[in-house]
Amino acid sequence: MDGVLVHEEHLIPGADRFIAELTEAGRNFVVVTNNPIYTRRDLRARLLTTGLDIPEDRIWTSALATARFLHSQRPGGTAYVIGEVGLTTALHEAGFVLTDRDPDYVVLGETRTYSFEAITTAIRLIDRGARFVATNPDATGPSRQGSLPAAGAVAALIERATGRTPYFVGKPNPLMMRSALRAIGAHSESTLMIGDRMDTDVIAGLEAGLSTILVLTGISNLDTIERYPFRPSLVVDSIADLVGRTADPFGRWT
Repeated sequence: MDGVLVHEEHLIPGADRFIAELTEAGRNFVVVTNNPIYTRRDLRARLLTTGLDIPEDRIWTSALATARFLHSQRPGGTAYVIGEVGLTTALHEAGFVLTDRDPDYVVLGETRTYSFEAITTAIRLIDRGARFVATNPDATGPSRQGSLPAAGAVAALIERATGRTPYFVGKPNPLMMRSALRAIGAHSESTLMIGDRMDTDVIAGLEAGLSTILVLTGISNLDTIERYPFRPSLVVDSIADLVGRTADPFGRWT
């Protein structure tokens, strides 16, 4: 989503036409984000303000992927959560009880107000045997004032204090992509991933068996590509380059 369709809550030119083309053609798609702060309803409302009309069931977040993963591992389990409503809602809907009394899991997500007290509680619960899971490994997140510490950075703090490595559910874990595929009933062989980051989007798509397209409107650029041993299937300047090409995205360049 970020860097592909929007940038700091502003529409990337052509993104609205691309989504409209997918919708009009009845093509199956899902918008995937590592951001676990918001519910799907919240994200739909935020996207509408930029001019993108994306139904709730076409949005998939690391919070939803984390909740689905935890439900598959321990149905009806308990968790101590550091995060916002997007994560707590997803866990409640998955049947989890949120508690600070001997939980099965400590689940770390994103919040703009990380509490030292909450982090301390998480450390103590992990020391007492709670399993450590985090929604995403991003070290920083964007804001209008500059970078903010994100789940990956706080997870490193907790890991250093406990000696316990978290299991990250979000990208680049291919589990995130596979859960998104299942959410829309799609198959990897007939699906492609469009992203703006080599280190999360492209590698996650590749490891999930998807064709991948890198757009240059976000984090990675042409120089970045050369640093990695893998490459996207296709590189384009912007999502606008794919408008009119959704039936055969690779046809123009073959």
